[in-house]
Amino acid sequence: MPRVIYIDANGGEFEADVPVGQNLMEGAVDNMIDGILGECGGVMSCATCHCYVAKEWQDKIPPASEREEDMLDMAVDPQENSRLSCQIEMTEALDGITVHLPRSQY
Repeated sequence: MPRVIYIDANGGEFEADVPVGQNLMEGAVDNMIDGILGECGGVMSCATCHCYVAKEWQDKIPPASEREEDMLDMAVDPQENSRLSCQIEMTEALDGITVHLPRSQY
């Protein structure tokens, strides 16, 4: 099973197995990773699953939709590598993807 590396705002690293087809928000919630809330359940209406995708992984995921970009505009401290983790679907090719969790979500 592919894994995701979640890095919290203090640099703590947490690895989680996330099944293919599940999104990174669901993987974080299922594995009780702090910093990803997913209050809306993944329907892009809250931005509480905001994360920063590590640079080396940015070109391996599909680009954000216009709707996702609109939600990211409302996130606290958005950056160029900001994404909603509910919009990143796990694939075998993403095994080892690293995402950083914003301090604002703690």
